[in-house]
Amino acid sequence: MLLLLALSVCAQPGTGLPPRHMDSVVQIVEALEASEPGFTVPELARALGGCGTPGCRAVLGEPPDVPAAPPALPGEQWLLFTQLLRRDDDDAAPEGGAVLAPDGSTVALGPLFAGIEVGLKRATGCPTPTIEPPIDALYAVTIAEALGTSFLLARGADGHQATLGPAGCWDDVDDPQNYTLLGPPSPIPDAVAIGAMDGVLLGAQLAREPIPLAELLRGYYGTGNGTEKGRPPSSYRRRDFGVLTGPGKLEEEVVAMLRVLRELPPTQELLEDVGPEEMVAIARQAARDFTEVYVECPAIVPRCMWGARPYRGTPKPLTLPLGSIYIHHTFSPSDPCRTFAACAHAMRAMQRFHQDTRGWDDIGYSFVVGSDGYLYQGRGWHWVGAHTKGYNSKGYGVGYVGDFSATLPDPDTIALVRDELLPCAVRTGRLHHNYTLRGHRQLGHTDCPGNSLFHEIETWHGFK
Repeated sequence: MLLLLALSVCAQPGTGLPPRHMDSVVQIVEALEASEPGFTVPELARALGGCGTPGCRAVLGEPPDVPAAPPALPGEQWLLFTQLLRRDDDDAAPEGGAVLAPDGSTVALGPLFAGIEVGLKRATGCPTPTIEPPIDALYAVTIAEALGTSFLLARGADGHQATLGPAGCWDDVDDPQNYTLLGPPSPIPDAVAIGAMDGVLLGAQLAREPIPLAELLRGYYGTGNGTEKGRPPSSYRRRDFGVLTGPGKLEEEVVAMLRVLRELPPTQELLEDVGPEEMVAIARQAARDFTEVYVECPAIVPRCMWGARPYRGTPKPLTLPLGSIYIHHTFSPSDPCRTFAACAHAMRAMQRFHQDTRGWDDIGYSFVVGSDGYLYQGRGWHWVGAHTKGYNSKGYGVGYVGDFSATLPDPDTIALVRDELLPCAVRTGRLHHNYTLRGHRQLGHTDCPGNSLFHEIETWHGFK
């Protein structure tokens, strides 16, 4: 199968392996860097199968032989590392090969380490194979081959084949072992998209300023499940990837990679009837869709990731597109949540209050806004909420975690809704382009969303 990353099988219960968390990877990398000075970790990742596709092999060369288990690495850590990177074409399930990061996102290690290897080669002046037509190796080994292949394979399908996504959920965020997708897999499930973006960002950073890999990963992702230090740089990946990539860059690199794939024996047949104009059209669609989903639209943490209880009763469907947005603050919790752990805790507390005290079927909001850079799915895009009495079927209820009577959310947190969620909802057909935006107090006897936040939303597009 032509996938950028064919992810390995999930861990089996009772294996005693370390959790599939980025903290575990950082510990492994640290041990390897200390004990194996002549063998870089990205090269080891490639040897184990993290870069097995034709394009990746063309750019970085044939993988080295798999070495023996390093003596300094405990057997369970070596087994975890090999499971996360092993490529098996007979079992190319996208549930494995990924780890949970402290910011709550899920990262595939194959494209992450491939991008890091390109960055290291650039930093040390180590050449990569010369390829015609010329390509940007950093994009080629992370996202360009995957994007081109995904949209190329979909072109002859019935129009319903997935090209991007879906997201997934872990069995236990404190001890993640098994990751399950929430829908039909594409060649680029969310974990691969996130790993690719991180591979580009960290590869570019290393090319400018080489530092030990464990230090790089710890600085970017944070440690300890994000409970101590607030937002890590990884929570800004969408913004930073968009800035680094720039308009047209992704399309340009997908076109270049498709041209390379047309010359490689394993993929020649796949592209033999694809002309230059169609190749450009495929790349344009791929770049446009990827940018909309992973750069312009915000990340939304699914219910199963924050530990939601089941919905009680039968949810009522919304009729889309809706015409209104209603802005709330939670008031309680009164403090903004700045980490995945804190926001997930706040979501569970609100759902308990709404179900057990208020007697509602579920948490009332459609979406909840954390100050960790993420939105959290409440009732979501398709189901009537319980946020604005008398108006629940007419609009989405979006609640900011915190009491914003006297203070404002962080500028990034304001922009998450104003500049990302609302335009995304319009582009994807969930919200009318001429929607109306109101604060909760305009439609009920309440101070919600607090004086400070209300005066802020008076300046937003659509406010009436």
